[in-house]
Amino acid sequence: MIISAVLGLSLACATTQRVGRDVLDVQTDQAAASAARSVALTPSVVATPEPPREDDLAILEAEDRVVSALYARVNPAVVHITARVITMDFFWGPMPSEGTGSGFVIDQQGHIVTNYHVVEGADSVSVTMADKTRVPADIVGVDPPNDLAVLKIDVPPEQLHPVELGDSQLLQVGQRAVAIGNPFGLDRTLTVGVISALGRPLQTDNETVIYNVIQTDAAINPGNSGGPLLNIRGQVIGVNTAIRKNAEGIGFAVSVNTVKRVVPELIAHGRYRHPWLGILGYSLTPDLARILELPVEQGVLVARLYRNSPAARAGVQGASRQVVVGNQRFLVGGDILIAIDDQAISDWDSMLEYLEEKTQVGQTVSLTVLRSGQQLTLTATLTEQP
Repeated sequence: MIISAVLGLSLACATTQRVGRDVLDVQTDQAAASAARSVALTPSVVATPEPPREDDLAILEAEDRVVSALYARVNPAVVHITARVITMDFFWGPMPSEGTGSGFVIDQQGHIVTNYHVVEGADSVSVTMADKTRVPADIVGVDPPNDLAVLKIDVPPEQLHPVELGDSQLLQVGQRAVAIGNPFGLDRTLTVGVISALGRPLQTDNETVIYNVIQTDAAINPGNSGGPLLNIRGQVIGVNTAIRKNAEGIGFAVSVNTVKRVVPELIAHGRYRHPWLGILGYSLTPDLARILELPVEQGVLVARLYRNSPAARAGVQGASRQVVVGNQRFLVGGDILIAIDDQAISDWDSMLEYLEEKTQVGQTVSLTVLRSGQQLTLTATLTEQP
């Protein structure tokens, strides 16, 4: 009996403790639910952003006014160019087609700058001006290597509003760039970006290189070709020329300094006379210099010279023998061109760039060459590239 009583007491106590815990759990759950309902009913506090300061808005509005004023001032100089091309079809005979692009007026005589590829092969060209006047245009001159062309229209001077040309030497990466043109036939479209890079070489479809090209992220599309790229002052800093395929925000413009160098020649002679030295050679690299046991690692190893070329008349010497390295044959033993007018020449491209950008036909240049380990200075008068 005592044992039973004790056991009964123990069981009772255990039951009481279990019930106590259940009651406590219920109370806790009810308290948590009540707290949750209280939180749910309490409105959340969301911070209200402060309105922009008037000083900040004034800066942005001033920038907007600058761009709008730029457009109003330069837009009358931008033209829409339509080039008509006649192609022969085997079955249908002559078939006309049209291409469009942009351009801009540069003087009161009616000269217009555009890209060569805009008017390439055109049988006739017409220009639509800002006031919707459409007039025929003559092709005055073209320069395919720099993708530039000059047109001329015959309209009263008061209808012409020439642009102001800037200086691409003063440009810096990060500066504003504004493009105006006719992308996809959408007349007089303005886009704004920045100068993304300077001094780019641009390989063209005809296997030539345009040097010192401007890269921009201002939107450029088909139809923008030939239109002006402007700085924030409304001065032309380039001619919109190309975009990178399968990419966004990568456009290229021929620099205005190239325009100022080439366009007067196109107006005067109908073509640009490219300076020419008349050599063929190899770009030196450290590996090639080591293999051929040459004394320098940079420069142009002269292989051959064109007969009666400026380099030949100056006394430059070409290869005297040939060697085979791997599966390649090299003409060696000729002079190594290391400088022109005391400007270092590191490779073939730097030589072509210097001749194109810094010299002109008829100019006399000094050539620094290495011959049999000795440095010589020769003098050459540049002629027009044949």
